[in-house]
Amino acid sequence: MSQKKIGRPVSPDSKHTMFRVRLDDTSMAKLEECAKELKITRSDVVRKGIEKIHDDLKK
Repeated sequence: MSQKKIGRPVSPDSKHTMFRVRLDDTSMAKLEECAKELKITRSDVVRKGIEKIHDDLKK
């Protein structure tokens, strides 16, 4: 009999890659401000920024 894996099922678009970045105080404050204003996480702000830059490059 096979054993069932315990825990949440893995999402098809799970975020398994971690990327660390160093920021100066000004950039960090801007990131925090954006996250607070948009009511999203800092990671989501970075992801949105990547999408925006990528879309702009494709234009």
